[in-house]
Amino acid sequence: MEGSGRIRAESYPDSSTLVIDVAERDDSGVYHINLKNEAGEAHASIKIKVVDLPDPPVAPTVTEVGDDWCIMKWEPPAYDGGSPILGYFIERKKKQSSRWMRLNFDLCKETTFEPKKMIEGVAYEVRIFAVNAIGISKPSMPSRPFVPLAVTSPPTLLAVDSVTDTTVTMKWRPPDQIGAAGLDGYVLEYCFEGCTSAKQSDENGEAAYDLPADNWLPANKDLIDKTKFTITDLPTDSKIFVRVKAINAAGASEPKYYSQPILVKEIIEPPKIRIPRHLKQTYIRRVGEAVNLVIPFQGKPRPELTWKKDGVEIDKNQINIRNSETDTIIFIRKAERSHSGKYDLQVKVDKFVETASIDIQIVDRPGPPQSVKIEDVWGENVALTWTPPKDDGNAAITGYTIQKADKKSMEWFTVIEHYHRTNATITELVIGNEYYFRVFSENMCGLSEDATMTKESAVIAKDGKIYKNPVYEDFDFSEAPMFTQPLVNTYAIAGYNATLNCSVRGNPKPKITWMKNKVAIVDDPRYRMFSNQGVCTLEIRKPSPYDGGTYCCKAVNDLGTVEIECKLEVKVIYQGVDTPGQPVFLEGQQQVDSPSAGSSCKAYLQT
Repeated sequence: MEGSGRIRAESYPDSSTLVIDVAERDDSGVYHINLKNEAGEAHASIKIKVVDLPDPPVAPTVTEVGDDWCIMKWEPPAYDGGSPILGYFIERKKKQSSRWMRLNFDLCKETTFEPKKMIEGVAYEVRIFAVNAIGISKPSMPSRPFVPLAVTSPPTLLAVDSVTDTTVTMKWRPPDQIGAAGLDGYVLEYCFEGCTSAKQSDENGEAAYDLPADNWLPANKDLIDKTKFTITDLPTDSKIFVRVKAINAAGASEPKYYSQPILVKEIIEPPKIRIPRHLKQTYIRRVGEAVNLVIPFQGKPRPELTWKKDGVEIDKNQINIRNSETDTIIFIRKAERSHSGKYDLQVKVDKFVETASIDIQIVDRPGPPQSVKIEDVWGENVALTWTPPKDDGNAAITGYTIQKADKKSMEWFTVIEHYHRTNATITELVIGNEYYFRVFSENMCGLSEDATMTKESAVIAKDGKIYKNPVYEDFDFSEAPMFTQPLVNTYAIAGYNATLNCSVRGNPKPKITWMKNKVAIVDDPRYRMFSNQGVCTLEIRKPSPYDGGTYCCKAVNDLGTVEIECKLEVKVIYQGVDTPGQPVFLEGQQQVDSPSAGSSCKAYLQT
């Protein structure tokens, strides 16, 4: 190997050196050296092992997925780098992300791992790093994307809905927990009692069954999304166990068992009609309105129903009857008076019979009274009588409305409404006018469309009547002055305008005079006096302590004089000492706001 290659031997007088530049994996092996001179030969060998980082493992495989976990497996790398594999590091990331997150900080010695705390419904990828004494390999290729999904919780409230001689109808409620995988449908399964023995569950008190999966028969070939299903073609008098599973993309949930075996034999349940409360009294509708009555009933097997109106079979061309397993419906699109009557319902199961009745009353507006007559006319009064209408609209007459009209204008005006008798006296008619009268009938639907009018008119004669113009005396509005709002004692701050207010009334309008300490205030520029709508105001401009005293407002007119007084006290603001710290209040002083904007001093009020 002498030369200048990557692997070469260098000889010296007393030694020989083997040099390998940039060692490679294939350089591992046994190297021999031979020494030879005139005295003989010598041989020696040396074993060289070149170590490296291991190759990356093959992409891992996800074998099982849960709601927030999965189980992954992988194979060791094909080349361990000449040093035993010490373990593996595992990383994962969301499929849409580029950020990998390490899941273990201690080496995983096995070739299987269970990542946890993933988000259900989010796609993930995982990869592996192999570790030996030299270091960490490059990452493996990512696994195929997988989505953590969980099966739903078991369905709830599994119950028997109905049983016949050959069928069993079961119903249940959806699972309490569905998860991100959603709910695709349900599978209902059953088995016969002879195939298994029931044992009681300790957790929820419901029966569970030790039975191979082959003994359970699916009741539905395809998934159903409804929570009710009928198992058909069952032998009569047999007993079956029933369970239901919820199915989604993650698989089937734990089954929900019915608590006991079900006997396939129809049970006769006597019929029972449940009349709604609002139908226990007469049901009233107006002509033209729709009638839609739902009457629930019970009974097994499905009862036979018979409807009659006033003892006669119902004409289905006029009245629609719709029957189901649990109720019957009477439907009339537009009610007419002829639909009124007593409706009898008969529900029959085998030899058991149940009956009920409903009274329906279709009402309309009444007709007008048959005749209206003027019985007597005297003074300004007319006496009327009339007869009730021939057609009351299938409802009791609740009153009458009487109107009058002057013969000249024939404009009708209502005189009396909601009147219950069939005679009335119309009063306060205008003398010299001639009147006609008409009467409307009224029931719960309203007034009759037409009214019956008197054939003759009533003339209010002028004879014997002398009209006297009433005499009205002028009202005396004169009034002596009187204060309606008094003056009140007031405190003012020196340098700030103060006002005194009171209100006075009187006719003629009183003259107002303001006085201070019994001296009239006249042409003094420090005072301004206002009077508006009886409100009297005295404004004192920037008062000083000398402006304090007793102020009086005096009102005088031709009918009298009135005075009212109040006291005004003017308080002085003294400046405090402008020194650091909280100022000291002297006895009888109180802190108030500074009178000048932007001032830095404090002010104190002498009280």
